[in-house]
Amino acid sequence: MQDKQQQLVISAIGSDRPGIVEQLTDRIAKLDLNITDSRMTVLGGEFAIQMLIKGAWNQLSKLEQALPAIAESLGLQAQCKRTESRQSADMLVPYAVNVVALDHPGIVHKLSDFFAQRQINIQDLSTSSYSAAHTGTPMFAVNLLIGIPSQVQIPALRTEFMEYCDSLNLDAVLEPVTH
Repeated sequence: MQDKQQQLVISAIGSDRPGIVEQLTDRIAKLDLNITDSRMTVLGGEFAIQMLIKGAWNQLSKLEQALPAIAESLGLQAQCKRTESRQSADMLVPYAVNVVALDHPGIVHKLSDFFAQRQINIQDLSTSSYSAAHTGTPMFAVNLLIGIPSQVQIPALRTEFMEYCDSLNLDAVLEPVTH
């Protein structure tokens, strides 16, 4: 069925400056495409963009063909990939994980390893570094959205996770996502 809505993921990075979002989204809107999910942030001096775009197959094809020229005009390096709708997460229970610790290498790896060992998918992850108030101590925060399989015993998982974080001197919270 050719009129069915399809999806395209765009990932781009380039030097940060005002107007990038407006110029990129203008070109997407002119093709009558919809940005259904996105993440945009400044990392160092670079601006990073990830977008999930939905629309008619032929309009997505036009965007795919135009993307190299659009990226070049905006000073971005970009790539795109067609994707399917995400499979139903009905059997996953959404939980938020928030961790704060003294900044040191390996925190994200240790947290992701904990969840990977238990077949728990990380659906979203963001981190930030900051200086603690009053002391100026370098701190690190990690925020995750995870999907816990329905067969996992959540009280046992929570206990195991909190003990793991305590052993690493990480302050952590694991709580259900409420909508």
